[in-house]
Amino acid sequence: MISVAEALAQVLALIEPTETEDIPLEDATDRALAAPIVARRSQPPFPASAMDGYAVRAEDLSGEPLRVIGEAAAGRHFAGKVGPDQAVRIFTGAPVPEGADTILIQEDAVRSGDKITPKEGRDTAQYIRPAGGDFVEGAEISAPRRLTPRDIALAAAMNHPHLTVRRRPRIALIPTGDELVHPGQTPGPDQIISSNNYGLAAMITRAGGTPWLLPIAHDTPESLRETFAMAQGADLIVTLGGASVGDHDLVQETAKGEGLDLSFYKIAMRPGKPLMAGRLGRTPMLGLPGNPVSSMVCTTLFIEPAIHAFLGLPMPDRSFTAKLAHAIPANGPRAHYMRARREPNGTVTVFEHQDSSLLSVLAKADTLAIRAPQAPALPKGAKIRCLPLDPL
Repeated sequence: MISVAEALAQVLALIEPTETEDIPLEDATDRALAAPIVARRSQPPFPASAMDGYAVRAEDLSGEPLRVIGEAAAGRHFAGKVGPDQAVRIFTGAPVPEGADTILIQEDAVRSGDKITPKEGRDTAQYIRPAGGDFVEGAEISAPRRLTPRDIALAAAMNHPHLTVRRRPRIALIPTGDELVHPGQTPGPDQIISSNNYGLAAMITRAGGTPWLLPIAHDTPESLRETFAMAQGADLIVTLGGASVGDHDLVQETAKGEGLDLSFYKIAMRPGKPLMAGRLGRTPMLGLPGNPVSSMVCTTLFIEPAIHAFLGLPMPDRSFTAKLAHAIPANGPRAHYMRARREPNGTVTVFEHQDSSLLSVLAKADTLAIRAPQAPALPKGAKIRCLPLDPL
């Protein structure tokens, strides 16, 4: 068995970034930016008023009346020039007229007809946004990055209607086993509902991939081969179940018969020990355990980082340290990723039942509490490294 870190390194070595594509700005949220976005203009492109008021010359604000000679609004400039003892009515975002260097805000002006008089004790700020005060032509939004709504707004202001992003990787999910039926079907007396493929599909979507749910493969080499053939065109093939070495665990041997170049099999971790990885033809392949908790923990540890690699993004270190809400016993020879819950006071409660078939426990969890191999018992209040199951 290899360590989790070694397994992750070998999984990532199988991955190459997807090609790029240009998409409309409105479709770019959460996509992986592949090329820098370069501003095509400065923002604002001219000195602009930051407030409603009057554009004036600061030297004229002695308290004497000023004559209003025109108006400037957002999208409509004043074509003349502000001279001595003159003012232009101006609104937020409007270009500041030539000759003016200050905005007398409307609260500080008393108007009578075409005359205004500055109030005593007025605000002395200029209230002018300089040209390029936000960004200048040629400024960049760097790549790679996962685009946020804030990035989208900035790209729009930089006058980009399309962005260059990485194509979402298409990930084929192949549940295996005669015991499985899809949700909504009537299971036989010895069957259960297939669930982990749907959970993984949701995780893949959230991470930035495109899940491709394939039919359940039966426990025969013929059925597995047929399903492998359906997966042609996937960027990553993920099998669920059948990765162990029991009489009915046929995935590894069948895949080898189809040309699987195996990178590793078995990891020193729980849950998720019988995980395998390799390349089926030119396509990376992961064989995950069939237990739903195991498969979803393995997705957190291996498939989500693989999706980041497909998208050309570094995988952020989302781990954090928290105090235990109670004591926990010593760990065994494998790294243990225990289902846990963060409490309102910041401590972490590790659930008592850690069986890898218990989806009800996983659904209550929002955290994996991580124990190193042979880690000693820890008392209440001790610190433990954790990994969130959901985005922070």
